[in-house]
Amino acid sequence: MRGLFPLLLAALAASTSAHAADVLHLQGTLTGTDHQRYLELPFQVPAGTGRVTVTLQHDGSKERTVIDLGLLDANGFRGWSGGSRSTISVSRYDATGGYLPGALPPGQWNVLLGVPNIRSKVRTPYKVDVTLWSEADVQAGKDRPALVLAERPGWYRGDLHMHSTHSDGSCSSQQGNKVPCPLFLSLQAAVRQGLDFVVVTEHNSVAHLEELVRHQPWFDRLLLIPGMEVTTFQGHANVFGVNGPVPFRLGDTLPDWNPVLRQVADSGAVFSINHPALSSGEDCMGCGWTPAKPVDMTGVHAVEVVNSTQADGPRAGVGFWEQQLQQGHRMTAVGGSDSHNPGPADGPSPIGLPATLVHAEGLSREALLAGIRQGRVVVDVRNARGSRLDLRLETDDGRGADMGQELALAAGQWATLRTSLDYPQPVQLEFIVDGKRHRAALESGDDGSQQASLRWRSDGKRHWLRVDARAADGSLLMLGNPVYVNWSP
Repeated sequence: MRGLFPLLLAALAASTSAHAADVLHLQGTLTGTDHQRYLELPFQVPAGTGRVTVTLQHDGSKERTVIDLGLLDANGFRGWSGGSRSTISVSRYDATGGYLPGALPPGQWNVLLGVPNIRSKVRTPYKVDVTLWSEADVQAGKDRPALVLAERPGWYRGDLHMHSTHSDGSCSSQQGNKVPCPLFLSLQAAVRQGLDFVVVTEHNSVAHLEELVRHQPWFDRLLLIPGMEVTTFQGHANVFGVNGPVPFRLGDTLPDWNPVLRQVADSGAVFSINHPALSSGEDCMGCGWTPAKPVDMTGVHAVEVVNSTQADGPRAGVGFWEQQLQQGHRMTAVGGSDSHNPGPADGPSPIGLPATLVHAEGLSREALLAGIRQGRVVVDVRNARGSRLDLRLETDDGRGADMGQELALAAGQWATLRTSLDYPQPVQLEFIVDGKRHRAALESGDDGSQQASLRWRSDGKRHWLRVDARAADGSLLMLGNPVYVNWSP
């Protein structure tokens, strides 16, 4: 028997399809007759709904009233959390612990309340809010509450490219056999590596979204960002901040890369070309950037210039990225370990090699993605703890721009490019102006950092200026993104 007590269904009438966040209010009052009973509160889920969120509120705890929470969809049981949670959520891709992710069938659903205890003479009013999000809102991330692990502006260290059991990540089992590697082990390795965030980028799959949602409360100092590596026969690319699947069948269901770029732009995610200089062949199928048709490069936000240990030489992506800069495409250089094995629990891990340092307004998905787009990003090839590299271009009259920013300079105007570096070993610094390298003389700053400067005269045209740090043997240690001059029309 449904509806064992008076039920008020208010707010928004159900429509034939969900277009935005609709909130339904289900409310009533429990009495002593509801002791140790189950109550179903019906509501309608329209076609096109992408997420259902249920929140239970009551103030009966002071009188020892206990209300358990569960959910039934149009086909049957969807989950149960008892008295452990007051808010639960289900979608196609993830669900609160105790609930099943998957398709949301339209029709009548029921919030399931269990009442393990209410005293005989007690009356407990309750309110249940049901929020219905459209699939479009889910893909755009509007259903996702902002998660901020730290609110302070600063540099945050992470790995933008890693794999687990949800694609082709593997590691050794307890008996030493090669098995699909649990994602939890990679996240623990990221913590040991001193990272602040990771982007898990499984090949053409978002099966890991569910696991990231469930792991995030435990990893409350490591931000978990869902990503996807779009693996095609014409190149690979990472999408940072996915909320659902991204199409990948180029040459089959997709004519070229451009529909992918448009979907990523609409969702608010970040698109990054992976290891573009790798050759494509039997050893690495589709790994190089070899689009069969022209690509609108204005939709590309970043380029992976360092993949794993490939920081120098023809297999590194630095040359490809600098060619894009020379052609006027403003893209952020990033790095990624491309880890497929987190390594032993008591030994070294490839995760965080390289690390990508992002200057952001806080440790949140939104702030980090904004920082990547803005370009105040440094690639730390060896993930040296405490490392930092920054850059600023200043005019003699006090105007300036930091790494990733733009400065307008007239022809003949002088400016000074200044860099500041913290690194645990002696380094060589070189400034790069439009691809041409200039060795810099190092000085010690008052704060203990290593500093260098370069006087530069503008010709009024478009330029990019950046800095790298190298070891004594010339190998790349840290790569900085540019300050841009005269890029706006």
